[in-house]
This record gives sequence, structure tokens and C-alpha cells, in this order.
Amino acid sequence: MIAAMKISELKNSTAGGYHAPVLPAEVLQAFAPAAGRLVVDCTLGGGGHAELLLEAGADVIGVDQDPEAIAHASKRLARFGGRFRAVRANFGQVGQVLGGLGVGLVDGFLLDLGVSSHQLDTPERGFSFRFDGPLDMRMNPELPVTAADWVNTASSEQLERMFREYGEEPQARRIAQRLVKDRAVRPFLTTLELAEGVERVVPRRGRTHPATQVFQALRIAVNRELEVLEQTLGALGGLLSPGGRLAVITFHSLEDRIVKQLFQRCSVATLDRPEWPAPRRNPDCIYRKLTGKPSIAGAEEQRQNSRSRSAKLRVVERLPTFGAAALTAGKA
Repeated sequence: MIAAMKISELKNSTAGGYHAPVLPAEVLQAFAPAAGRLVVDCTLGGGGHAELLLEAGADVIGVDQDPEAIAHASKRLARFGGRFRAVRANFGQVGQVLGGLGVGLVDGFLLDLGVSSHQLDTPERGFSFRFDGPLDMRMNPELPVTAADWVNTASSEQLERMFREYGEEPQARRIAQRLVKDRAVRPFLTTLELAEGVERVVPRRGRTHPATQVFQALRIAVNRELEVLEQTLGALGGLLSPGGRLAVITFHSLEDRIVKQLFQRCSVATLDRPEWPAPRRNPDCIYRKLTGKPSIAGAEEQRQNSRSRSAKLRVVERLPTFGAAALTAGKA
């Protein structure tokens, strides 16, 4: 009942072009928000998740590198007064953000990865080939390199590697070679120009546009998404209170693999190797996994919010101590 009610309410109340937050009931369950608890929403976006947490009683610090998101969420959540604070920054800078606010350890971190519906639906941001707009893709408009810079200056080998590693595109080499050839005649400046360039190599079949994976790869490269994610996940454990929780929502296999592997590495209590006389304590064990398999959206949410269809939520809890107590807790 709670999940269905929340989804309906969120669908009706979402404004400003920002998507309804995915997995709302699961996020609330992950943090058990209450008065006196402080959660950092590291990917504030339109403020949907932050609003849920605030309504449940928690205080929230919202972090986002997009100035439009900060402005929208600050207005939306102004009714919560001092219980909500918004800071414009990349989530990789969350440690500095907390230090600047005079905040020590917190009770939770939420990362809802990927691009927002507002960014996708704003042609001038250049994230989508559904509209014609400048080939930009910067989540932070102050970043020095755009998607157009990548497409028009990177070597064929660099583009191929990007499309293959970040887009898992099977036709990466052919696409890269064709783009380099075409740009010598006319540089790619808009989203539709690039989409049409890819389509000249891989004809469209079915519902999925052949440029989908290329656009994903460019967006990841422009914003250094995977690199920043790995660095951030490695640092957040030191900013969590004992019993605090880290929840991450992913939307594709590349980022989910990073989260899954780190959570696994940091929740195994002991390590064993054939050459060791006995198992040894894992010095990286700081978490207890709360989700074995990731949580996914139910049929009703998927029907009402198409973005939720690929969402996966993984949650870990910070262990209270190290040493023997951590070993015991890590086996739970």
C-alpha cells in the first residue's frame, strides 16, 4: 500500500520536467529516516528522493553539480527550512562539502546515478537525439570538454575504445572510423548530426536507435562518471556513522558492476588463500550487505515510471567496529 500510494502521489506531483524518484518505498526502507538522522542525497536532481526523506523526518543535504537541479530542488524543498541544505558540487567532492558545512559523520548516503529526465528533455543540454541540440552532454556546464570536442578531436582508436568500454557497442570500430572520416568534411555539432552519422554505419532496426550506446559512452566520458563513482564509493565509508547506510541506484551494467564488486569486497569478513595457514581478517571489511540481490521496481512502478525498469538498488550498512566485532558482524 505504501509503495503504490507513493508512486501515485509522486507521479501527480512531479514538476519542472524532473522524473519521479525510482524505488521510493525501497529507498525509505533502506534508510529508515527519522528525526535526528542526517542523509546526504549525493545526486539531488529534482529533489524527489530528498523530499521523501524529509517528509519521513530526516534532515537532508542535497548535492548536485547541475545548477538547474540545485535551483529547482531548493525551491521545491524550501518548505523544510533549515532541515534541507543544497550544495552545488560533484558527488566526488562530498567530503569537502561536509567539511565546509561543519558536518562530521552522517547516517546515510544516497546515489541515484545516471542522467535526469530534465537533462534528457532539455534540447540545449545535448544529452538526447530525440531533439536537435548542441552536442554537449555536460552535467556541470562549466566542464571544459563537451561531447562535440570528443567526437571531433579524439583519434579513431580513442573513440573505438570509448564506445566499446563505456557503451558496450559491438560496432565500435566501424562507427569510430566512419565518424573520423565524416568529421573531416564537416564537424559534428548537434545531437541529430551525430545520431545520423551513427545510423549511416548501423541502420536502424527495431525500437532501439543505433546511436543509443554511442550517446551513453560519450556522456560517461564527458562527465568521467565511472572514474568518479569508483573514487567516491571508496571514500564514503569513512564518512558514515556506525550503522549508517549507503544506497546506490544504478541503471546500466557498467556502474552496477562497480558497485557490486566494491560492496562485495568491503563486506567479506575474512580472506583465505591456499598458501596461508589460516584465514585472515579482511582489512577492507567495513560493511554488512543488506541486499543480496539488488532491489528492482515492481510491475506497477515500472508501468507508471518507465525509467524504473532498469533501476537496481544495492544497500550496505557501516559496521560499528573493526577487529573481532567486525568479523562477527560481517558474517551476518
